[in-house]
Amino acid sequence: MKTRHLFISVALSLLLLSCTKTAQKPLVIPAPVSMEETGGQVTINRGWSIVTQNHQALSFHANYLADRFLKASGIELPVTNEPGSSAIRLLLDEQLMDSLGIEGYNLIASGREISITAADPGGVFNGIQTLFQLLPPEIYSAEPVKTRWSLPSVRISDSPRFTYRGYMLDVSRHFFPLDHLYRVIDQLAYHKLNKFHLHLTNDQGRRIEIKKYPKLTEVGAWRVNRESDHWNSRELQQPGEVADYGGFYTQYDIRKLVQYASERNITIIPEIEMPAHATAALAAYPEYSCTGEPLPVLPGGIWPCSNIFCAGKEETFSFLEDILSEVIELYPSPYIHIGGDEADKTEWESCPDCQQRIKQEKLNNEDELQSYFIRRIDQFLTSKGRKLIGWDEILEGGLAENATVMSWRGIEGGIEAARAGHPVIMTPNTHCYIDYYQGSPDLEPLSIGGYIPLEKIYSFEPVPEQLTEEESHLILGGQANLWTEYVADPDHANYMTYPRLAALAEVCWSLATHKDYEDFLTRLTQQIKRYNYLNINYSRSFGIVEAKTSYNTEKQEFQVILSSGFPGAKIRYTSDGSNPTISSTEYSEPIVLGQSATIKAATFLNRKLFSPISSTEIVVHLATGKPVTYINGYSVKYPAGGNEALVNSLRGSINLSDGQWQGFEGNDMVAEIDLGSAIPVRKVTVGTLHSIGSWVFFPTSVEVWTAGQSREFVMQGRVENEKDIRSQQREIQDFIINFDPQSVRYLRIIASNTGFCPSWHAGAGFNAWLFVDEIIVE
Repeated sequence: MKTRHLFISVALSLLLLSCTKTAQKPLVIPAPVSMEETGGQVTINRGWSIVTQNHQALSFHANYLADRFLKASGIELPVTNEPGSSAIRLLLDEQLMDSLGIEGYNLIASGREISITAADPGGVFNGIQTLFQLLPPEIYSAEPVKTRWSLPSVRISDSPRFTYRGYMLDVSRHFFPLDHLYRVIDQLAYHKLNKFHLHLTNDQGRRIEIKKYPKLTEVGAWRVNRESDHWNSRELQQPGEVADYGGFYTQYDIRKLVQYASERNITIIPEIEMPAHATAALAAYPEYSCTGEPLPVLPGGIWPCSNIFCAGKEETFSFLEDILSEVIELYPSPYIHIGGDEADKTEWESCPDCQQRIKQEKLNNEDELQSYFIRRIDQFLTSKGRKLIGWDEILEGGLAENATVMSWRGIEGGIEAARAGHPVIMTPNTHCYIDYYQGSPDLEPLSIGGYIPLEKIYSFEPVPEQLTEEESHLILGGQANLWTEYVADPDHANYMTYPRLAALAEVCWSLATHKDYEDFLTRLTQQIKRYNYLNINYSRSFGIVEAKTSYNTEKQEFQVILSSGFPGAKIRYTSDGSNPTISSTEYSEPIVLGQSATIKAATFLNRKLFSPISSTEIVVHLATGKPVTYINGYSVKYPAGGNEALVNSLRGSINLSDGQWQGFEGNDMVAEIDLGSAIPVRKVTVGTLHSIGSWVFFPTSVEVWTAGQSREFVMQGRVENEKDIRSQQREIQDFIINFDPQSVRYLRIIASNTGFCPSWHAGAGFNAWLFVDEIIVE
């Protein structure tokens, strides 16, 4: 066909036409192991049925499929045991277990028949999800849509790469209504994810009813409302204040939710934090702490937090085992997550009971006391037929015998655990923490920090190359984690989750050799349509336009190249600082500029604005493109554009990873600029960034020194920082030094680093960062 020879951008544009009602090339996420188009189409209409051939185990699956089709099309597909000429056949064949496993399936669509065959009902369910994606995206509509319900004739044989494909939702920092959890389960099923990790307890709230200890939710589920304040700037509850912000799930709620998930091939894994992150529990039952002192439930990120269960009291273990007994009764999951992370052991160091326990058990230190604590819980869970999962801190002091490690501080903990013969779930914060920014912070809702765009999570490889083949088999899979310190409602949660979860789903399901980010983006065009019908508030940040520039010193002009991570959309831009519209210039070739300008650009899809609008400020000045010599070198971690970065005329955003910020770790920035010849200079501006969560602070001061041909430098001015370095907000500050016009060839700029993170900071004693984006000379 002629269309096969068109450029991919044209193909994608045709793909996205909303009026298209015929079957298209299969665009399935996650990508199947094997998919062959056999020519032609299959069209489902009235007269078709769903056949299960007396398999009672597939009754739910058949009705699930029929209900979805009825809602979307208005067409009723009767579920029957009788063979028919036009049918969707759901079949079980135990002989496929060796080749497809529990969750794999074969799907064949040809003529007047579609068959989904698997060794287990879980595989049939996954096959149904693929069938949905082969159909028009309207299949996810909540009300009947008139369209042609066709799919391509295909042969698919598919099974997951990993048995653990997870998503974690933190419902402790912010409580999420029950109906959102049901929607999450539906969405996980659509992506063929099979583990829903619920982070139920933390310092800011406990969300699970425990019958034996009712105060865990009567007290522990509620905190004073400080939602108008920044998470890390919230005052503790004061006398007379009512703790009325929060909520919890009853045991009835949980049982119904677990059943709903199980029907959809999803296991819910509960997390009950211990020994730390225990403030909410100790607010309800302070007798299980080291001090016994009354505590309020924390309203936000109070740090450091040393509240911890007392490891020296035998009563503490009885308390926790009672809680876990009720949890086990509610959740049939083979795994119970017990946290084990970020334990500040200060109270253990001064607690007589804990010190006695160390002596009694012949332990060497508090790290080994934590290991003792985890081992006891592991033994208890093992006695109940369950397996313990813990964050990678449970490696410290020695790993419990039956523990599975969830590696979050990079991949190193997972490597250590696998080499010790323990199962591992990979969820490194370098790739899988979807509470991190996914686009430029000035275009995104406030987040905890970090930067994990869609392409970064797609690049995630769960199996470290350092492992042997035998050790690699201990990597169970991967998981995306949504912590909710800065995520307070379902819409925001969905925004942070999608489409990044689609990328994680493909990483964990599809063969590593099949990974192709450009092809994934092509398939994502159809996934977005599905999200629209599902009413999912997904992020469009992957479509943000990025600008790269080069400067021609001879012509004294800039060339600006625009690109987007969404090849299916058009880029439109302005150069006068106004926001682009559908009428703005469509980008087709590099933009040439001979003067300062602000380029604003965005992607447009189907003639509508798709992405957030990005802005690139180009400030042409006397030092643009001039050579820079560093007295103190910049860090290789944040080089920006190298030696030319500070005079490339490009301003940075509040995203410290936007490629414009040059970083100096623990050192002052001392740079000299050679203007080439002596010219009049009257003003120097130094752009700096403050991002306390990333250990980046404004300089304490900025000095400007000038010299003529003789290189005899004279200080022209010094500006002290007057902004509050405790501020939690990311902020850009220009340090401006004006002086009487001088004939200047050389400039020396000194920006003084604060040196070390202050004593009140989480990184106290470690090197502080200084970030500079541009030195503007006028």
